[in-house]
Amino acid sequence: MNEIQNHSISCPYCGEIIEIDIDCSQRQQSYIEDCSVCCRPININASIDFEQQVYICATHEDE
Repeated sequence: MNEIQNHSISCPYCGEIIEIDIDCSQRQQSYIEDCSVCCRPININASIDFEQQVYICATHEDE
């Protein structure tokens, strides 16, 4: 399986669908990525289960 996967999320600020890359070699990860549309910081929390299913939670910077 490719360790970097591209996923679509909805920006919690502007609502636009944006593409982000998730490093599937890390089971748990948390980082901030700016929206490519409105440039506001999004908290990205991602987890990968043992079946390589990716779960992403995108929230406002202060949540």
